[in-house]
Amino acid sequence: MSSKRYPEEFKIEAVKQVTEKGHSVAEVAARLGTTTHSLYAWIKRYDPQQPNIVVESSDVLAELAKLRKELQRVTEERDNLK
Repeated sequence: MSSKRYPEEFKIEAVKQVTEKGHSVAEVAARLGTTTHSLYAWIKRYDPQQPNIVVESSDVLAELAKLRKELQRVTEERDNLK
């Protein structure tokens, strides 16, 4: 089993085909002669928007937890008034 090494510029261009031009991962991988697994790894590494998604995701989860606690508190207050 031989592993093929691709230059960094090649990987970045492959990622751009998926993220900017809207081609499917399977289509780009087949056309370039690589695996979808490799292409997904490149997207994770070279997509400039990828880290923002993770940060936003954790911010959203924190906000959701905060709102759930507040809803529980307000619901309990309402139930006590009944």
